[in-house]
Amino acid sequence: QVQLVESGGGLVQAGGSRKLSCAGSGRTFSYLNVGWFRQAPGKEREFVAAIAWSGQSTQYADSVKGRFTISRDNAKNMVYLQMNSLEPEDAAVYYCATTTHYPSTLLRDFNSWGQGTQVTVSS
Repeated sequence: QVQLVESGGGLVQAGGSRKLSCAGSGRTFSYLNVGWFRQAPGKEREFVAAIAWSGQSTQYADSVKGRFTISRDNAKNMVYLQMNSLEPEDAAVYYCATTTHYPSTLLRDFNSWGQGTQVTVSS
């Protein structure tokens, strides 16, 4: 079982940037596809971005395309989410998760989840 730990959340002004990190444990992490999801209060958890295990392919939700960039460093067992031009609507708890499916935006396809990191965007 892969364990995931997110970090990098915090308070940021609208229009600002933030970089989230997802640290994975275990030798299998570098062979798993990884996604970022987010959940705002009172809303369902939604797909944000995903990256294939090789790092050669990425996918994004329409709401973040052009603003967010997902990347990974398999040598460090890390996946990142660079968030630029943040909007108040981006405020949420952000989670990373692993999957053997790619591409996929479905929660049910992702099994191991981190505890989440809070991103707050002030207007």
